[in-house]
Amino acid sequence: MTVAEETEVTLEVGQRTELPALPDPAGPHREREMHAILEIGVRGPSGAPHATPAPGTGSALAEVLIVDTSRSMLHPPAKLHAAKDATAAAVRMLPFGTAFAVLAGRFDATVVHPGPGRQVLAVARPGEREAAERAVRLLDADGGTAIGAWLDLARRLLKDQPAPVKHVLLLTDGRNEHDHRSRRPLETVLDACAGQFVCDAWGIGDDWDAELLLAITRRLHGRARAVRRESELTAAYEELIAGLLGTAVPELRIRLTPTTPGTVIRQVKQVVPNEQELQPVPAGPGGRAAEYVTRAWGDEVRHFQVVLTADPAGRESGEELQLAAVEIVVPGVRRPLRLPPPRPILVRWTDDPLDASRQHPGVRRHELYQRASAAVAQAYRAWLRGADGRETADRELARALALAAELGDAQLLGALRLIESAPGSGRIRPGLKDVDWQHLILSSALTTPPEPPSGEGRRGPSGAGAGRGGAVGERGQAAGVAGVVGAAGRPVAPGSGGPGSGDGGGEAVAGVGAGGTGRGGAAPDRAGPGGAALSGVGSGAAGSGGAGLVDASLAGAGPGGEGPADADPAGRSPDRAAPDRAAPDHAAPGGARPGGGGADRAGTPGSRGPGGVRAAGADAAPHPGAALPVRPDGLIECPECRWLGPADSVYCGGDCGRLLRGASA
Repeated sequence: MTVAEETEVTLEVGQRTELPALPDPAGPHREREMHAILEIGVRGPSGAPHATPAPGTGSALAEVLIVDTSRSMLHPPAKLHAAKDATAAAVRMLPFGTAFAVLAGRFDATVVHPGPGRQVLAVARPGEREAAERAVRLLDADGGTAIGAWLDLARRLLKDQPAPVKHVLLLTDGRNEHDHRSRRPLETVLDACAGQFVCDAWGIGDDWDAELLLAITRRLHGRARAVRRESELTAAYEELIAGLLGTAVPELRIRLTPTTPGTVIRQVKQVVPNEQELQPVPAGPGGRAAEYVTRAWGDEVRHFQVVLTADPAGRESGEELQLAAVEIVVPGVRRPLRLPPPRPILVRWTDDPLDASRQHPGVRRHELYQRASAAVAQAYRAWLRGADGRETADRELARALALAAELGDAQLLGALRLIESAPGSGRIRPGLKDVDWQHLILSSALTTPPEPPSGEGRRGPSGAGAGRGGAVGERGQAAGVAGVVGAAGRPVAPGSGGPGSGDGGGEAVAGVGAGGTGRGGAAPDRAGPGGAALSGVGSGAAGSGGAGLVDASLAGAGPGGEGPADADPAGRSPDRAAPDRAAPDHAAPGGARPGGGGADRAGTPGSRGPGGVRAAGADAAPHPGAALPVRPDGLIECPECRWLGPADSVYCGGDCGRLLRGASA
């Protein structure tokens, strides 16, 4: 079996390891929470239709398509016509042997195909697909909306299905107004459905409820989406079904095992591409480990935030210790699979309040998304109050715009600008409809990882040849290296795959590991005790057993002591690192910072190097943190691209995305 024929899973752990050793006067846990970002990727064999089952193994997919057929779907009739077209197109795409059903939802739910009263799914064959399409074309609309009843019938139909991918595609144009008429309310149904299948929910028309769709999909590990025009639905369904058929891993579990006394798992949640709380399931005998289930992985990368609390009692300061081990478990896989080795989550107890206050950039990024989403929700609620809420709505829109610019999220910025009266005004556009806000609420729930530095691609599994450059603040180690070296140069985690960091004796060192992934220009990871930068791995390929040094112009490698490598171009704190540059992970034992005098953003004019040294051409542009004058109309103007924006904008919302003013604390 060759590597090209395997499905590969990758795992990287990004974190700031420092926690305060001194007691927290505000509470026992607040400052002793260890936050780690898990970046998990899946790559299937190239060119293989992943969901196609092996001979004799049965259907790989069981699909239930739910069509809202309440009376409102006839106003206008184009909604029902689009729902029929899209559902028929989805049925036609189902591979031979796929188990499926089509449901119609009103006050209750009925089986459109394979027929009313049937408690088994149909099996996709040419004649069966045609019969399903005929039944869909005969659908009419009447009655109300009780989504709990629809999902409950889907659950019963899928309950005994052996298919590894169980999926429900729900379409509605309304709100769950008749939930009281169901035998089981929606909340109870969602509890029963959790873990049974994945549900994607779509809105159509102009009266659906974004918060309802998000509540359903967050509970059932799917995604909430909507179309602005009915004619877009068929293409959207085809894209979704194609993605399902590309499922490489039906179920992936994150296993966390506390390894230090006093360590407690407080929370695990997905943060990219959307937020979803994960609940633990039993992980075998012993009771120490917990597993968190994720489902329906295609070729993709997702991020998860882990929160642990730890106890420093009896532990020495300045030495890295392993708090927990992270392992990927894939049950019941049907094809060759390559899993990553376990990774450690670490802690270094420190008496330095500055070290203890540093925040991992991935955690910071998710907090910014939460604040942007909250600003959108507050703007919407204020807008509903009419003239009384106009000032608040404008203020919250401006805040959301500034946060989206700080995140560097072009998709969210674009969605916000659709409700802005004029580019840079920070004011609500007159004549908005409620559905405009619903689309924005969905957009604000989507999250993206930071963009890699210029010239770098997204990292794939080992051997893919593309680097992320430390986009989530990884430790700069090769994907094949599980060990981490502490202050005394000894591993603190089992399963070391090869030499990692050196002894910090004053030289720049590249992490190496057999089978390591090329990282292509990651930022310097951390300093050794002597003050020299330890570089992340560079261009080493899978199986090569070697890794190159990163390019000094990107990594800022140079003599230690010229200034902290995590100094921002505008003097911001490291947790406000610019989206297009890799953030350093953490300081070396003893509180040293990585040195470096190279240019940030590959030496672009006007930028500062990580060590705080101005790059060539530094005088070509104003200091990026300098205060800008406020115009008589209350706006500020970006000196780089002439974008106009609210006076409290932190970042330019135009093409350049530069820092406009010092970030607030």
